[in-house]
Amino acid sequence: MTTEEYSKQFSEEEAPGWLAMDAALEKIYGTQEPRHFASVIKYMIGGPDPLDGSSIYDSHEQTFHRHVVSYGMSELYYAPESVGKDFSNWGFEFTMRIKSKEGEDDPKWVIGLMNNLARYVFQSGNWFEDYHYIPANGPIKLESKTNKVGVLFITDPQLGVIDTPHGKVTFLQMIGITEEQLERLKQSPEEGPALIEEIRVNNPLFITDLDEV
Repeated sequence: MTTEEYSKQFSEEEAPGWLAMDAALEKIYGTQEPRHFASVIKYMIGGPDPLDGSSIYDSHEQTFHRHVVSYGMSELYYAPESVGKDFSNWGFEFTMRIKSKEGEDDPKWVIGLMNNLARYVFQSGNWFEDYHYIPANGPIKLESKTNKVGVLFITDPQLGVIDTPHGKVTFLQMIGITEEQLERLKQSPEEGPALIEEIRVNNPLFITDLDEV
């Protein structure tokens, strides 16, 4: 798509990157309306949260869980200057799957975790890719007894990678990992692919279970 074609297709009021993400999610969730939680004040005008918002879907795949998806690491809005780039802004959006019970409150703490990681990316200039990991310096859900104390990244097995008018976007899924798994990665970072394959055997969607022992 050329810049001219882009400008004819989209107006300054539109968000082609956002629309591309919604189209990818619609392929999985159809007409399901997610619960969307938007940042009150945009980061670009001084707000504290880098993400524009996050959506939460209900999934019955594998086991009932909430699927949280960020909006804000990629180029969401009308941006002719970004047409034709290889990657849309940082080139990824966060996702996370949390095992839940129907009727439970949405795991809004995940949105806070995603914003903390987004803040790290925006401030440091370092980004995340498959098999990267990061310690949480405590439980990934604050004030909980979960044994998940770090996050490992892998391309979301359902959403994968999409093309947008601003370049590719990888849906990068966050997986909660234990102290033992975290130490294994610290000792040998190249163990990431092996650890992912071990998790995949019984957990192909990489759902984080905070209560798992």
